[in-house]
Amino acid sequence: MDWKLEGSAWETKSHVLLGQECLLEDIGEDDVSESFQLLQIDMECESQERRSLPTGSASWCSKNVQRKQKHWEKMVAAKKSKRKQEKERRKANRAENPGIRPQHSKRFLRTLTKERLLEAKHSGPRLCIDLSMTDHMSKKELSRLAGQIRRLYGSNKKADKPFWICLAGFSRDSPLYEECLRMNDGFSSYMLDITEEDCFSLFPLETLVYLTPDSEHALEDVDVNKIYILGGLVDESIQKKVTFQKAREHSVQTARLPIQEYMIRRQNGKNYYSEILAINQVFDILSTYFETRNWPEALKKGVSSGKGYVLQNSVE
Repeated sequence: MDWKLEGSAWETKSHVLLGQECLLEDIGEDDVSESFQLLQIDMECESQERRSLPTGSASWCSKNVQRKQKHWEKMVAAKKSKRKQEKERRKANRAENPGIRPQHSKRFLRTLTKERLLEAKHSGPRLCIDLSMTDHMSKKELSRLAGQIRRLYGSNKKADKPFWICLAGFSRDSPLYEECLRMNDGFSSYMLDITEEDCFSLFPLETLVYLTPDSEHALEDVDVNKIYILGGLVDESIQKKVTFQKAREHSVQTARLPIQEYMIRRQNGKNYYSEILAINQVFDILSTYFETRNWPEALKKGVSSGKGYVLQNSVE
């Protein structure tokens, strides 16, 4: 690479020398010395510029690098211009609509979220995720469960009336914990409780309601004095009544979401109908109902069309 650069440099010098020779033919002998002095200064400047470049670098003569540099500079300038235009647009919008609530800073929103979560910790409602059944889950199932926990926590942070969340039966040296750290940014700083104790020993049994699709009782309301339990189980083999049997073993009250009361089966090509939902979908239903006190609206948010159910008054 170096010898090629040297060759290129000597070509450049030869062109300069030829140009200087042509110039000497047109000037007198008195100006010859001055011309050679100017030539020497030019060559010294050029040599200094090339010595300032990194050794072995050909960026100074690469058209491709120069093109990429110009493209990058255009992108940076475009982003700056876009941000400036967006800022001016928001400013003009606030001037035209003074009644609109101003946007808050990220620090203010984080503080507000923290206050809401702490309020839920002391005054409810409370949600416990039973993670004591993960020992026999595959890595793929653990990854799916870790993703569901991330989405559940994200939805809770955005809620106007968040739940206080407890991850029970959750060991910090378990594969699931490692998967949560890997998949969830900032998991170690989540505002929730993590304990290795199971949910049945943490709280009085009479305050517990285990939510399971196999229960005979439909959930009618969300009570701040109750602790609602979700089974943290992603089971691709679809084992039947696992969470229901566990609740029965501890004589804990059970309930199911009122899907059958507010939704009907819709004809589909696969003839598939299921009330089994991911824990983040169940939480979205509970959270929406707690804010709106409207089961149809809550079920519509959490029960996807792929489950084979639609609202009774749905026009679809």
